[in-house]
Amino acid sequence: MHLFTENLAVEISSYYRNLALGHGVIPKIFTLVNGAGDQYLFFIDDLRMTQDEESQFLAFIVQQHESVCYARGTLVILDKSQQLIEFAVIDQDDGEAIVCSAELTRDIDEKLIGLTEFDKTLAPKKTIFFSGLFESVQLSEDKIEEFESLWDEMKLKILHRTMDI
Repeated sequence: MHLFTENLAVEISSYYRNLALGHGVIPKIFTLVNGAGDQYLFFIDDLRMTQDEESQFLAFIVQQHESVCYARGTLVILDKSQQLIEFAVIDQDDGEAIVCSAELTRDIDEKLIGLTEFDKTLAPKKTIFFSGLFESVQLSEDKIEEFESLWDEMKLKILHRTMDI
């Protein structure tokens, strides 16, 4: 497993904790890291795409940036008061993914009253529904141009930084 993969799991845990405790929001996120340590993070809901198109776009940027790992996270609602923050980190060269989960507890007014620590486990990569983004995707020239244009627009507005080794 690449060192960036393990670091990404720790960082996404902190990111979600800060969002939950500081703002009470849990967006669907996607982040990737390439071999040089360049990291990009954005909200998936901002894409406004069908699920198939979203998967194609995410695979396109993973491959364009020669990512070594990526992560995707979301809020899982069990009921009004019990919710989970869940994310998985997928490593290009490892058969296992890092899966993290923390429980949110909300009161009757849906205000956050508790957040557990993130439990970290390993799971076979093939069991994660979005684990195939490293696989080659066949796109038309028009679709490639559309995705390149969208990515160029997005890069100006999303978190981009270099991870430390």
